[in-house]
Amino acid sequence: MSRLGNLGARLYQGEVGYDFVGKRKVWYGVSILITITAIVALAVQGLNMGIEFKGGAVFTTPKSDVGVARATEVAEEISDHIPIVQELGTGGLRIQISGVDTAEADRVQAELAKALNIEADKINADLVGPSWGEQIANKAWTGLGVFMLLVVVYLAIAFEWRMAVAALVALIHDITITVGIYSLVGFEVTVGTVIGLLTILGYSLYDTVVVFDSLKEGQKDITKQTRFTYSEIANRSINSTLVRSINTTVVALLPVAGLLFIGGGFLGAGMLNDISLSLFVGLAAGAYSSIFIATPLVADLKERDPQMKALKKRVLAKRAAAEARGEAGEDQQDEASDAAVPDGAAAAGAVVGPRGRGRGRPSGRR
Repeated sequence: MSRLGNLGARLYQGEVGYDFVGKRKVWYGVSILITITAIVALAVQGLNMGIEFKGGAVFTTPKSDVGVARATEVAEEISDHIPIVQELGTGGLRIQISGVDTAEADRVQAELAKALNIEADKINADLVGPSWGEQIANKAWTGLGVFMLLVVVYLAIAFEWRMAVAALVALIHDITITVGIYSLVGFEVTVGTVIGLLTILGYSLYDTVVVFDSLKEGQKDITKQTRFTYSEIANRSINSTLVRSINTTVVALLPVAGLLFIGGGFLGAGMLNDISLSLFVGLAAGAYSSIFIATPLVADLKERDPQMKALKKRVLAKRAAAEARGEAGEDQQDEASDAAVPDGAAAAGAVVGPRGRGRGRPSGRR
Protein backbone atom coordinates (compact mmCIF):
# COMPACT_ATOMS: atom_id res chain seq x y z
CA MET A 1 0.00 0.00 0.00
CA SER A 2 2.88 2.37 0.84
CA ARG A 3 4.43 1.76 -2.58
CA LEU A 4 1.15 2.63 -4.30
CA GLY A 5 0.90 5.77 -2.17
CA ASN A 6 4.46 6.79 -3.06
CA LEU A 7 3.80 6.17 -6.75
CA GLY A 8 0.64 8.29 -6.61
CA ALA A 9 2.52 11.11 -4.90
CA ARG A 10 5.34 11.00 -7.45
CA LEU A 11 2.83 11.02 -10.32
CA TYR A 12 1.09 14.01 -8.77
CA GLN A 13 4.36 15.89 -8.26
CA GLY A 14 5.51 15.11 -11.80
CA GLU A 15 8.58 13.10 -10.75
CA VAL A 16 7.72 10.08 -12.89
CA GLY A 17 6.04 9.55 -16.22
CA TYR A 18 5.06 6.83 -18.66
CA ASP A 19 5.41 6.67 -22.42
CA PHE A 20 1.73 6.22 -23.35
CA VAL A 21 2.08 7.57 -26.88
CA GLY A 22 5.21 5.55 -27.64
CA LYS A 23 3.37 2.31 -26.88
CA ARG A 24 0.22 3.28 -28.73
CA LYS A 25 0.27 0.23 -30.99
CA VAL A 26 -0.18 -1.96 -27.92
CA TRP A 27 -3.21 0.07 -26.78
CA TYR A 28 -4.67 0.02 -30.29
CA GLY A 29 -4.31 -3.75 -30.36
CA VAL A 30 -6.05 -4.14 -27.00
CA SER A 31 -8.92 -1.89 -28.07
CA ILE A 32 -9.32 -3.65 -31.41
CA LEU A 33 -9.44 -7.03 -29.65
CA ILE A 34 -12.06 -5.82 -27.15
CA THR A 35 -14.11 -4.17 -29.90
CA ILE A 36 -14.04 -7.31 -32.08
CA THR A 37 -15.16 -9.37 -29.07
CA ALA A 38 -18.04 -6.96 -28.47
CA ILE A 39 -19.13 -7.05 -32.12
CA VAL A 40 -18.98 -10.87 -32.23
CA ALA A 41 -21.03 -11.07 -29.03
CA LEU A 42 -23.64 -8.76 -30.56
CA ALA A 43 -23.74 -10.79 -33.78
CA VAL A 44 -23.98 -14.17 -32.02
CA GLN A 45 -26.00 -13.48 -28.88
CA GLY A 46 -27.62 -10.18 -29.67
CA LEU A 47 -29.14 -8.01 -26.96
CA ASN A 48 -31.66 -9.10 -24.39
CA MET A 49 -34.22 -6.44 -25.17
CA GLY A 50 -36.59 -5.54 -22.33
CA ILE A 51 -40.34 -5.48 -22.29
CA GLU A 52 -40.38 -1.84 -23.37
CA PHE A 53 -38.87 -2.83 -26.73
CA LYS A 54 -40.41 -6.28 -27.32
CA GLY A 55 -43.79 -5.72 -25.71
CA GLY A 56 -45.33 -7.85 -22.98
CA ALA A 57 -47.16 -7.71 -19.68
CA VAL A 58 -46.33 -6.78 -16.10
CA PHE A 59 -48.32 -8.50 -13.34
CA THR A 60 -48.24 -7.07 -9.83
CA THR A 61 -49.45 -9.26 -7.01
CA PRO A 62 -50.53 -8.30 -3.48
CA LYS A 63 -48.58 -9.40 -0.43
CA SER A 64 -48.27 -13.17 -0.27
CA ASP A 65 -46.10 -16.00 1.03
CA VAL A 66 -44.94 -16.95 -2.45
CA GLY A 67 -41.19 -16.50 -2.99
CA VAL A 68 -39.40 -15.16 -6.04
CA ALA A 69 -38.06 -18.58 -7.06
CA ARG A 70 -41.48 -20.22 -6.97
CA ALA A 71 -43.14 -17.35 -8.86
CA THR A 72 -40.42 -17.48 -11.52
CA GLU A 73 -40.93 -21.21 -12.01
CA VAL A 74 -44.71 -20.86 -12.26
CA ALA A 75 -44.61 -17.89 -14.65
CA GLU A 76 -42.16 -19.66 -16.95
CA GLU A 77 -44.35 -22.79 -17.11
CA ILE A 78 -47.47 -20.76 -17.90
CA SER A 79 -46.06 -18.37 -20.49
CA ASP A 80 -43.19 -20.36 -22.06
CA HIS A 81 -41.05 -17.23 -21.63
CA ILE A 82 -38.32 -16.48 -19.12
CA PRO A 83 -39.87 -13.97 -16.70
CA ILE A 84 -38.27 -11.33 -14.52
CA VAL A 85 -39.65 -11.50 -10.99
CA GLN A 86 -38.89 -8.93 -8.33
CA GLU A 87 -40.06 -8.67 -4.73
CA LEU A 88 -41.62 -5.32 -3.91
CA GLY A 89 -41.36 -3.40 -0.67
CA THR A 90 -45.04 -4.11 0.00
CA GLY A 91 -44.36 -7.84 0.10
CA GLY A 92 -45.94 -8.41 -3.30
CA LEU A 93 -44.28 -9.49 -6.53
CA ARG A 94 -43.69 -7.81 -9.86
CA ILE A 95 -43.74 -10.43 -12.63
CA GLN A 96 -42.57 -9.18 -16.02
CA ILE A 97 -43.16 -11.43 -19.03
CA SER A 98 -42.11 -10.46 -22.55
CA GLY A 99 -44.01 -11.50 -25.66
CA VAL A 100 -47.45 -11.57 -24.03
CA ASP A 101 -50.15 -9.85 -26.08
CA THR A 102 -53.60 -8.65 -25.07
CA ALA A 103 -55.34 -11.94 -25.93
CA GLU A 104 -52.88 -13.98 -23.90
CA ALA A 105 -52.66 -11.64 -20.89
CA ASP A 106 -56.03 -12.69 -19.41
CA ARG A 107 -55.12 -16.37 -19.57
CA VAL A 108 -51.73 -15.81 -17.96
CA GLN A 109 -53.30 -13.67 -15.23
CA ALA A 110 -55.88 -16.34 -14.42
CA GLU A 111 -53.33 -19.17 -14.34
CA LEU A 112 -50.94 -17.13 -12.21
CA ALA A 113 -53.70 -16.44 -9.71
CA LYS A 114 -54.57 -20.13 -9.52
CA ALA A 115 -50.98 -21.34 -9.22
CA LEU A 116 -50.00 -18.72 -6.64
CA ASN A 117 -53.26 -19.08 -4.70
CA ILE A 118 -54.19 -15.43 -5.18
CA GLU A 119 -57.51 -14.01 -6.32
CA ALA A 120 -57.34 -13.07 -10.00
CA ASP A 121 -58.94 -9.64 -9.54
CA LYS A 122 -56.22 -8.72 -7.03
CA ILE A 123 -53.45 -9.16 -9.61
CA ASN A 124 -52.87 -5.96 -11.52
CA ALA A 125 -51.95 -6.48 -15.20
CA ASP A 126 -50.33 -3.79 -17.35
CA LEU A 127 -49.71 -4.34 -21.05
CA VAL A 128 -46.77 -2.69 -22.77
CA GLY A 129 -46.63 -2.40 -26.56
CA PRO A 130 -43.35 -2.56 -28.49
CA SER A 131 -44.14 0.69 -30.31
CA TRP A 132 -43.42 2.74 -27.16
CA GLY A 133 -39.95 1.26 -26.83
CA GLU A 134 -39.36 1.81 -30.53
CA GLN A 135 -40.16 5.50 -30.12
CA ILE A 136 -37.74 5.73 -27.18
CA ALA A 137 -35.02 4.01 -29.23
CA ASN A 138 -35.55 6.32 -32.20
CA LYS A 139 -35.32 9.38 -29.97
CA ALA A 140 -32.18 7.98 -28.37
CA TRP A 141 -30.54 7.46 -31.77
CA THR A 142 -31.52 10.98 -32.78
CA GLY A 143 -30.08 12.40 -29.56
CA LEU A 144 -26.89 10.39 -30.03
CA GLY A 145 -26.46 11.63 -33.59
CA VAL A 146 -27.03 15.27 -32.63
CA PHE A 147 -24.60 14.93 -29.70
CA MET A 148 -21.88 13.42 -31.90
CA LEU A 149 -22.31 16.15 -34.51
CA LEU A 150 -22.13 18.94 -31.92
CA VAL A 151 -19.05 17.37 -30.32
CA VAL A 152 -17.23 17.18 -33.64
CA VAL A 153 -18.12 20.78 -34.55
CA TYR A 154 -17.15 22.14 -31.12
CA LEU A 155 -13.81 20.31 -30.94
CA ALA A 156 -12.95 21.25 -34.52
CA ILE A 157 -13.53 24.93 -33.66
CA ALA A 158 -12.06 24.96 -30.14
CA PHE A 159 -9.08 22.72 -30.96
CA GLU A 160 -8.64 21.21 -34.45
CA TRP A 161 -10.22 18.62 -36.72
CA ARG A 162 -7.73 15.89 -35.72
CA MET A 163 -8.82 16.14 -32.10
CA ALA A 164 -12.47 16.10 -33.17
CA VAL A 165 -11.88 12.88 -35.13
CA ALA A 166 -9.98 11.28 -32.23
CA ALA A 167 -12.72 12.20 -29.73
CA LEU A 168 -15.39 10.77 -32.03
CA VAL A 169 -13.45 7.51 -32.38
CA ALA A 170 -13.08 7.33 -28.58
CA LEU A 171 -16.84 7.86 -28.06
CA ILE A 172 -17.74 5.14 -30.58
CA HIS A 173 -15.17 2.89 -28.89
CA ASP A 174 -16.78 3.42 -25.46
CA ILE A 175 -20.34 2.83 -26.67
CA THR A 176 -19.37 -0.31 -28.59
CA ILE A 177 -17.64 -1.81 -25.57
CA THR A 178 -20.56 -0.98 -23.26
CA VAL A 179 -23.14 -2.51 -25.61
CA GLY A 180 -20.90 -5.55 -26.11
CA ILE A 181 -20.69 -6.10 -22.34
CA TYR A 182 -24.50 -6.02 -22.18
CA SER A 183 -24.61 -8.72 -24.82
CA LEU A 184 -22.01 -10.88 -23.05
CA VAL A 185 -23.58 -10.74 -19.57
CA GLY A 186 -27.15 -10.94 -20.86
CA PHE A 187 -28.45 -7.96 -18.89
CA GLU A 188 -31.79 -6.73 -20.08
CA VAL A 189 -31.79 -3.59 -22.21
CA THR A 190 -34.41 -1.20 -20.87
CA VAL A 191 -35.12 2.50 -20.96
CA GLY A 192 -32.72 2.81 -18.01
CA THR A 193 -29.98 1.32 -20.19
CA VAL A 194 -30.60 3.93 -22.87
CA ILE A 195 -30.40 6.68 -20.25
CA GLY A 196 -27.13 5.24 -18.95
CA LEU A 197 -25.62 5.05 -22.44
CA LEU A 198 -26.45 8.67 -23.15
CA THR A 199 -25.07 9.71 -19.76
CA ILE A 200 -21.64 8.13 -20.24
CA LEU A 201 -21.01 10.22 -23.35
CA GLY A 202 -20.46 13.32 -21.24
CA TYR A 203 -18.19 11.52 -18.79
CA SER A 204 -16.19 9.96 -21.61
CA LEU A 205 -15.71 13.30 -23.32
CA TYR A 206 -14.66 15.14 -20.14
CA ASP A 207 -11.30 13.41 -19.64
CA THR A 208 -10.54 13.62 -23.35
CA VAL A 209 -11.13 17.38 -23.47
CA VAL A 210 -8.97 17.90 -20.36
CA VAL A 211 -6.02 16.18 -22.05
CA PHE A 212 -6.68 18.02 -25.32
CA ASP A 213 -6.64 21.36 -23.50
CA SER A 214 -3.26 20.54 -21.98
CA LEU A 215 -2.00 19.44 -25.40
CA LYS A 216 -3.23 22.66 -27.00
CA GLU A 217 -1.18 24.68 -24.51
CA GLY A 218 1.87 22.47 -24.91
CA GLN A 219 2.01 22.70 -28.70
CA LYS A 220 2.21 26.49 -28.88
CA ASP A 221 5.21 27.56 -30.97
CA ILE A 222 6.13 23.89 -31.32
CA THR A 223 7.94 24.40 -34.62
CA LYS A 224 10.23 27.06 -33.10
CA GLN A 225 11.99 24.55 -30.85
CA THR A 226 14.04 21.42 -31.53
CA ARG A 227 13.84 19.59 -28.22
CA PHE A 228 10.57 17.65 -28.48
CA THR A 229 8.56 15.97 -31.19
CA TYR A 230 4.78 16.33 -31.28
CA SER A 231 4.34 12.82 -29.87
CA GLU A 232 6.56 13.64 -26.91
CA ILE A 233 4.57 16.79 -26.15
CA ALA A 234 1.34 14.77 -26.42
CA ASN A 235 2.78 12.27 -23.96
CA ARG A 236 3.63 15.08 -21.52
CA SER A 237 0.02 16.26 -21.76
CA ILE A 238 -1.28 12.82 -20.81
CA ASN A 239 1.09 12.56 -17.86
CA SER A 240 0.25 16.05 -16.65
CA THR A 241 -3.46 15.17 -16.38
CA LEU A 242 -3.07 11.51 -15.40
CA VAL A 243 -3.66 11.98 -11.68
CA ARG A 244 -6.73 14.12 -12.34
CA SER A 245 -8.15 11.47 -14.70
CA ILE A 246 -7.55 8.68 -12.19
CA ASN A 247 -9.07 10.63 -9.30
CA THR A 248 -12.12 11.70 -11.33
CA THR A 249 -12.75 8.16 -12.58
CA VAL A 250 -12.37 6.52 -9.17
CA VAL A 251 -14.65 9.06 -7.48
CA ALA A 252 -17.27 8.57 -10.21
CA LEU A 253 -17.00 4.76 -10.20
CA LEU A 254 -17.40 4.30 -6.44
CA PRO A 255 -21.07 5.39 -6.16
CA VAL A 256 -21.91 3.65 -9.45
CA ALA A 257 -20.33 0.45 -8.11
CA GLY A 258 -22.48 0.83 -5.02
CA LEU A 259 -25.59 1.02 -7.21
CA LEU A 260 -24.52 -1.97 -9.29
CA PHE A 261 -23.22 -4.41 -6.67
CA ILE A 262 -25.20 -3.39 -3.60
CA GLY A 263 -28.39 -1.89 -5.02
CA GLY A 264 -28.67 -4.32 -7.91
CA GLY A 265 -26.98 -7.38 -6.46
CA PHE A 266 -28.16 -7.50 -2.86
CA LEU A 267 -31.38 -5.52 -3.07
CA GLY A 268 -32.43 -6.98 -6.41
CA ALA A 269 -33.36 -3.62 -7.91
CA GLY A 270 -33.66 -4.28 -11.63
CA MET A 271 -33.74 -0.67 -12.83
CA LEU A 272 -30.58 0.07 -10.84
CA ASN A 273 -28.84 -2.75 -12.69
CA ASP A 274 -29.92 -1.37 -16.04
CA ILE A 275 -28.54 2.10 -15.39
CA SER A 276 -25.53 1.30 -13.23
CA LEU A 277 -23.99 -1.39 -15.47
CA SER A 278 -23.93 0.95 -18.47
CA LEU A 279 -22.50 3.75 -16.30
CA PHE A 280 -19.87 1.50 -14.70
CA VAL A 281 -18.60 0.03 -17.98
CA GLY A 282 -18.90 3.34 -19.82
CA LEU A 283 -16.97 5.32 -17.20
CA ALA A 284 -14.15 2.77 -17.14
CA ALA A 285 -14.01 2.61 -20.95
CA GLY A 286 -14.08 6.41 -21.16
CA ALA A 287 -11.12 6.79 -18.81
CA TYR A 288 -9.21 4.19 -20.82
CA SER A 289 -9.97 5.75 -24.21
CA SER A 290 -9.04 9.30 -23.16
CA ILE A 291 -5.57 8.15 -22.11
CA PHE A 292 -4.77 5.25 -24.41
CA ILE A 293 -6.80 5.99 -27.56
CA ALA A 294 -7.78 9.63 -28.12
CA THR A 295 -4.49 11.44 -27.52
CA PRO A 296 -2.23 8.79 -29.14
CA LEU A 297 -4.55 8.90 -32.17
CA VAL A 298 -4.18 12.70 -32.33
CA ALA A 299 -0.40 12.25 -32.24
CA ASP A 300 -0.61 9.70 -35.07
CA LEU A 301 -2.67 12.05 -37.22
CA LYS A 302 -0.56 15.09 -36.39
CA GLU A 303 2.74 13.35 -37.13
CA ARG A 304 1.54 12.97 -40.74
CA ASP A 305 1.62 16.74 -41.13
CA PRO A 306 4.66 17.92 -43.17
CA GLN A 307 5.62 20.47 -40.51
CA MET A 308 5.58 17.83 -37.78
CA LYS A 309 7.58 15.46 -39.96
CA ALA A 310 10.17 18.18 -40.50
CA LEU A 311 10.21 18.95 -36.77
CA LYS A 312 10.79 15.30 -35.93
CA LYS A 313 13.71 15.15 -38.35
CA ARG A 314 15.28 18.25 -36.79
CA VAL A 315 14.84 16.89 -33.26
CA LEU A 316 16.31 13.52 -34.13
CA ALA A 317 19.14 15.12 -36.11
CA LYS A 318 20.04 17.35 -33.16
CA ARG A 319 20.10 14.40 -30.79
CA ALA A 320 22.20 12.34 -33.20
CA ALA A 321 24.66 15.22 -33.58
CA ALA A 322 24.89 15.67 -29.82
CA GLU A 323 25.51 11.97 -29.38
CA ALA A 324 28.18 12.00 -32.04
CA ARG A 325 29.94 14.85 -30.23
CA GLY A 326 29.74 12.94 -26.97
CA GLU A 327 27.33 15.48 -25.49
CA ALA A 328 24.43 13.09 -25.10
CA GLY A 329 24.75 12.92 -21.34
CA GLU A 330 23.08 15.95 -19.84
CA ASP A 331 21.14 17.18 -22.89
CA GLN A 332 19.50 13.88 -23.72
CA GLN A 333 18.77 13.11 -20.08
CA ASP A 334 16.98 16.45 -19.82
CA GLU A 335 15.07 15.83 -23.04
CA ALA A 336 14.08 12.28 -22.09
CA SER A 337 12.94 13.41 -18.66
CA ASP A 338 10.99 16.38 -20.02
CA ALA A 339 9.28 14.18 -22.60
CA ALA A 340 7.94 11.90 -19.88
CA VAL A 341 7.11 14.19 -16.96
CA PRO A 342 4.21 16.66 -16.83
CA ASP A 343 4.57 20.32 -17.82
CA GLY A 344 4.24 21.51 -14.24
CA ALA A 345 7.36 19.65 -13.16
CA ALA A 346 9.38 20.89 -16.11
CA ALA A 347 8.29 24.48 -15.47
CA ALA A 348 9.40 24.22 -11.87
CA GLY A 349 12.79 22.83 -12.91
CA ALA A 350 12.18 19.68 -10.85
CA VAL A 351 13.62 17.04 -13.15
CA VAL A 352 14.69 13.81 -11.51
CA GLY A 353 18.24 12.74 -12.23
CA PRO A 354 19.43 9.23 -12.95
CA ARG A 355 19.85 8.55 -9.23
CA GLY A 356 16.66 10.25 -8.11
CA ARG A 357 18.30 13.58 -7.11
CA GLY A 358 16.44 16.76 -8.06
CA ARG A 359 18.39 18.90 -10.53
CA GLY A 360 17.74 22.47 -11.58
CA ARG A 361 17.41 22.90 -15.33
CA PRO A 362 18.35 26.05 -17.23
CA SER A 363 15.16 27.55 -18.57
CA GLY A 364 16.55 28.91 -21.81
CA ARG A 365 18.12 25.73 -23.26
CA ARG A 366 17.10 24.80 -26.79
